Amino acid sequence: MNKEKKHNHNHNHNHGEVVELILYFTGLLLFIVAIFLPESIAFTVGNFEVVIKNLFYLIATVISGYHVIYEGFADTIKSSIKHKRFKPNIHVLMALAAVGAIIIAEYYEGALLILIFAGAHILEEYAEAKSQKEIKNLLDLNPTQGRRINADGSITIVDVADLVIGDILQVLNGDQVATDGIILTGISNIDESSITGESIPKEKTVGDIVFGSTINGNGTFTMKVTKDSKDTVFAKILQLVSETQTNVSKTAVLIKRIEPIYVTIVLIIAPLFYVLGRFGFGWDHYQSFYRTMVLLIAASPCALAATDIPATLSAISNLAKNGILFKGGSYLSNFADVKAIAFDKTGTLTEGKPVVTDNYFIDTLSEDKKNDYLAIIVAMEKHSNHPLADAIINRFTEVKEVELDAENIIGTGLITSYGSNKYKIGKPSSYKNVSKEIFEVTEKFEDEGKTVVYFSENDLIVGLIAIQDIPKETSINAIKYFNEQGIHTVMITGDAIKTGEAIGRQLGITQVIGNVLPEDKSNIIAALKATYGAVAMVGDGVNDAPALAQADIGVAMGSGTDIAIDAADAVLMQSDLEKLNYTHKVATKLRRVVITNIIFAMTIVVFLLTMNFIGKMDMPIAVVFHEGSTIVVILSGLRLLRTIKPKIKK
Repeated sequence: MNKEKKHNHNHNHNHGEVVELILYFTGLLLFIVAIFLPESIAFTVGNFEVVIKNLFYLIATVISGYHVIYEGFADTIKSSIKHKRFKPNIHVLMALAAVGAIIIAEYYEGALLILIFAGAHILEEYAEAKSQKEIKNLLDLNPTQGRRINADGSITIVDVADLVIGDILQVLNGDQVATDGIILTGISNIDESSITGESIPKEKTVGDIVFGSTINGNGTFTMKVTKDSKDTVFAKILQLVSETQTNVSKTAVLIKRIEPIYVTIVLIIAPLFYVLGRFGFGWDHYQSFYRTMVLLIAASPCALAATDIPATLSAISNLAKNGILFKGGSYLSNFADVKAIAFDKTGTLTEGKPVVTDNYFIDTLSEDKKNDYLAIIVAMEKHSNHPLADAIINRFTEVKEVELDAENIIGTGLITSYGSNKYKIGKPSSYKNVSKEIFEVTEKFEDEGKTVVYFSENDLIVGLIAIQDIPKETSINAIKYFNEQGIHTVMITGDAIKTGEAIGRQLGITQVIGNVLPEDKSNIIAALKATYGAVAMVGDGVNDAPALAQADIGVAMGSGTDIAIDAADAVLMQSDLEKLNYTHKVATKLRRVVITNIIFAMTIVVFLLTMNFIGKMDMPIAVVFHEGSTIVVILSGLRLLRTIKPKIKK
């Protein structure tokens, strides 16, 4: 039922646009024909002589501009009734100017005014639609059906809304994945660009997570539904998109607030201007009335109204295309004001999983003996459930296979017997006798923020392995960019200060705050705001949610938790902080474009008013300048649809 309503709404909306265009171009055609008609062609109705040329101009005015004239008067009436005070629509000034031109029998100028104004209005609607194209494309990707495998093995095609957690689905080659889930059987390459912006398909196999709205490649697989359709990653993206439509920047809010006040002032000034011209400057009635109509055109804030929203929508669309989603224009605008930016460490600045960075064996050992020890270490770690075990196993994949049993003793480590020797892998504190050589190497690695484990043979430490959650290359580039922009960079981590500072040095980060409990992160953000002003926070975990909400701009990594994404104001669909650099570039460019647009729009208004005051501005020229400035401002905003060079990695 909802889908049907949506379809009807779109159909009616498109139908209305087509009718509007047909009427506009019909009026334009009549206007062109009227230009070539002689004024001698006329007919009489009662005591009135009707000139065909003027009649064509009048009809052209009505049918080409009925929608903007109606919007001017009808919206003014509706809004005034709703708010119980006079709230004029900005189009009322142009509508009054057109009516005024007709009153003084300037049919040509009235028609020209409306044709140019209505044409600019159509172009503005086109520009707005173009700026929202990438956002609307996301909506079109919303999956509608899935192939559910029933208990008897049969397959039923069902609506996505009817799927429940635990359902088993079949996904054929080329199918759209219906909802989030986990692969049970099969292997395939999946295009995840709708979620991450990543154009290269990812290979997925048993145990891997798949996302609703993504497109399956050549393989076929079965999957188990793990999320309700309303809780999927794509559903959260759509929620972000819907919020984008209603959340605008502070500048846009301010302009919207002052528009009716501004128009009211112009409407008060207009009759005073007529009186001043008539009795102060000695203009006759026609000239005073004509200049008053030009005043309405010149003072109309159409260009000012278009300075922010088209540009902001273009910027948000640009970012959406690059896998960066904002909940609204106000957040993107605020990002240009950020003076400090805080990052969670694990999974945000770092890879989020430990890797072996170094291994060291005492100098007296031969290379063959070292390789034998590495084989024993790997064999022992295969019996461990410690998080560091995977890092060791994944690092040393080329060693020979050794068959042995190992026992994990809490507080001591892994122990085993192999051949006639006893071996142990444990943390440094579990050993009593440590040689100077091993101690010095350990101190060096720990100063670099690495976790060290010892390997001993018959209680003699013969080697060690250093492990670390290493920084992402993209994080290093991101921190460098923000430092260059004069933005204070902060890393917040639960690690020991020494470990955090070591990672901070690798990243080039300005400030490291270590030993932080999850509940303290929000307080740290509040303190940073008090010191620096506008603060952004980037994180991906459940414990980051309060800090993301506390920050002026909360940015969640798309690979993070649902809670973090819900609390954030923006989402990086790929865990790539260089995307954040790009976001800041777009935000600062948006700020420059909006300020330039406002200055340009108001300069044109002042110029037109001045020239009209000294009697040097005719209505057609005023219309061309006025509507030309509106179009220039809109086109200026559309520049933000273009990707800023250099291109960010996809």
